[in-house]
Amino acid sequence: MRFPDPLIPAVLIKRYKRFLADVRLQDGEEITVHCANPGSMLGLNTPGTQVFISDSKNPKRKLRHSLELIDVGGALVGVHTGRANALVEEAIRAEVIAPLCGYENLRREVKYGENSRVDFLLEGPGKPPCFVEVKSVTLSRAAGLAEFPDSVSKRAAKHMDDLMREVHNGARAVVLFAVQRDDCTGFAPASDIDPAYGEALKRACDAGVEMLVYGSRISPQEICLCTPLPAK
Repeated sequence: MRFPDPLIPAVLIKRYKRFLADVRLQDGEEITVHCANPGSMLGLNTPGTQVFISDSKNPKRKLRHSLELIDVGGALVGVHTGRANALVEEAIRAEVIAPLCGYENLRREVKYGENSRVDFLLEGPGKPPCFVEVKSVTLSRAAGLAEFPDSVSKRAAKHMDDLMREVHNGARAVVLFAVQRDDCTGFAPASDIDPAYGEALKRACDAGVEMLVYGSRISPQEICLCTPLPAK
């Protein structure tokens, strides 16, 4: 996924109210940007950190710019969680994700479960429907290890129950962790942060929900989902 225009380097002043961040541009101007990340962004909020922002070039938007990347010790982290689905869709269509190859149709945001929408529904002749739930991963507390979630998420736990229900109904269900960091070689659920989610994930996997983890190649020009990572 290439960014439409070059990202703009800046320095993080602070992130607050979940969806706002103040940054300082290279010319010294300070602006408020949209932070499209509902999580805690644990480990990514240090003032003075190098960041990259995008410009929507839409003067009608309340906040014209969005926070995209954060440089953490030389590693780039994609903190715009809204990008995860685009990354996964691009990778599925390019047949990068081998376990999800061979489906003719891909539909987005399909209603399922109890008042939920699955990120992708894959369909093809002779195949059971495949429900794919995408989780954007930005947390890493130990060298090389990506973790999810970075805060308590009842919604994420509910999704595991919804996927498990689809497996019981004869469908295929997948939770795909899109690791938007280029410094991780493995993955584990952050069960100490959200024990209920850790339990829901284990329960779902034991019931037949498949867990896939893919790492990213990240630069200020593009993010590409590229490499399967092992999960603990």
